[in-house]
Amino acid sequence: MTRSTKAGKARQLNAAYAMLLGEVPLPEAMRRLSREFDLSERQAYRYLEEATHLDGPVAVSETTIPITLKLPGGTVRVLRAYARSSGLTMGAIVTRALAGFLSTQRRHG
Repeated sequence: MTRSTKAGKARQLNAAYAMLLGEVPLPEAMRRLSREFDLSERQAYRYLEEATHLDGPVAVSETTIPITLKLPGGTVRVLRAYARSSGLTMGAIVTRALAGFLSTQRRHG
């Protein structure tokens, strides 16, 4: 079995949550999750157990792709400081900044 991505884990957790909402008996829910996502029954049980604490489905994030950027040292220092103070990752900050910039570019050409 391969390790799940964050998006995969979210989908598995949402499937477990849906089965709990649908009142699928626990043994049947474990078997279904195990078959559908190629999980061990033990791991399927863990997803079901975690899903019992949810108030609703979790967001499924888009898969990320690592890239390498070269930035000026001063920009990196400011980025790291902002990441520490905001609790966001540098990747999340750069993603938001690029999304904002690129959305203005689409409007202008």
